Amino acid sequence: MKILYAATEATPFIATGGLADVAGSLPRAIRNKQQSCRVVLPLYSAIKPEWRQKMNFLCNFYVPLGWRNQYCGVFELIRDGVKYYFLDNEYYFKRDGGIYGFYDDAERFAFFSKALVEMIQYIDFDPDVLHCNDWQTAMAPVYLDLFYRNMEKYQKIKTVFTIHNIQYQGKYGMEIASDVLGLPYYAAPTMLYDGCLNMMKGAIEVCDYITTVSPTYAKEITDPWFSHGLDRLLKAHQHKLKGILNGIDTRSYNPETDPALYANFGPDTVEKKGVNKLELQKTMGLEQAPEKMLIGIVTRFVGHKGIDLIQYIYDELMRRELQVVALGSGEYMFESFFQEMQAKYPGRTAVRIGFEPDLARKIYAGADVFLMPSKSEPCGLAQMVALRYGTLPIVRETGGLKDSITDMGLNLGGNGFTFKTYNAHDMLGAIDRAAGLYYNRELWPKAVQIALACDFSWDRSAGEYVDLYREILGQQGA
Repeated sequence: MKILYAATEATPFIATGGLADVAGSLPRAIRNKQQSCRVVLPLYSAIKPEWRQKMNFLCNFYVPLGWRNQYCGVFELIRDGVKYYFLDNEYYFKRDGGIYGFYDDAERFAFFSKALVEMIQYIDFDPDVLHCNDWQTAMAPVYLDLFYRNMEKYQKIKTVFTIHNIQYQGKYGMEIASDVLGLPYYAAPTMLYDGCLNMMKGAIEVCDYITTVSPTYAKEITDPWFSHGLDRLLKAHQHKLKGILNGIDTRSYNPETDPALYANFGPDTVEKKGVNKLELQKTMGLEQAPEKMLIGIVTRFVGHKGIDLIQYIYDELMRRELQVVALGSGEYMFESFFQEMQAKYPGRTAVRIGFEPDLARKIYAGADVFLMPSKSEPCGLAQMVALRYGTLPIVRETGGLKDSITDMGLNLGGNGFTFKTYNAHDMLGAIDRAAGLYYNRELWPKAVQIALACDFSWDRSAGEYVDLYREILGQQGA
């Protein structure tokens, strides 16, 4: 099979969030399943020169978009056996200040969506499946059906659309349909939802399959509590909705080779994890107390990450013999809260505002438990990374957290600690259960070994995607 994977970010070229990790890892894992998978991305000016120097110019063409006829250059690069296409238009992608959040994002990503479909005519690759991700590429299946299906090269292409976070849907006023997006009047019903133009809605309507990044999230987004208004639409298309749990790049996140760690370790050298704990305590100004349970937090400081639960019980938490180290940035009220707790509980609470990838890895490796009490979490990668470094997650049972973490119980039958309701004292109860196990010096080393043995590599996820592609192509059992 031939898959063209469309995304707006991918590691190591350009990254702002979890989509980049997926787009940087899943295509390689699909290729390892003996399938051909290529990736198409915008050529942002923020992509570093060392990558640009490795790119080869392939071709150029013009993209009709409403009344415009916009230039598009195509560059290609091969990394880890996967071919990447980069679509060049300096007007849209040569911007300072990030890759999202501009006044004309609707036009920028409509251009990218149409350009990647147009590109198929000019490359030596006839995809069987076009796999698009989030609202920024949601127009590609719509354009494919509206303008290209009568051309031989496009007639048999199937489409998959993955929702990584349903909160961001590409909603605009219907007035942009013709002028900005170049849509004919008869396409309006496909795009119209709750009185506005909704790009994600368009993709959901026309694609052959919808996926989300975990099975539980696929169920949750048909509930009004989680759907941000799309539950009615997704219930109508439930027959083509499937959740596939993401994986992590186990080559990058490897405690035996990770250069960011104070000391590398593995299942046979797990005592060196203690070196990471002591050095992390020293770096962050915590009391160097190896006997105290160290809770790690690496997250965005925003409401849906459950920071308000931590805030509510923090003084109670500090009555326990434990420490907290937190890394993140976000809402001012939560940043201020952690800074206040650091001042109130010196030597027991440490916070670093911002995001430092190396420090994040040091926390994953040096903490004993990793706290992730999210209100909602489509998949979540941090809990998988924590396990990779032998750190036991404490999570709320939602989305991918529920699918990846099961409670240890009394017989070490799981790989972490969970709580169900969005309640601060339920979370505190899970922390207390973790502490009870931590201070059992006979059982805790076994729990760490269970964590290190967990496999969240992309191999399993890639297998599920390959099966899905075969299903929509009618190749079951091939």
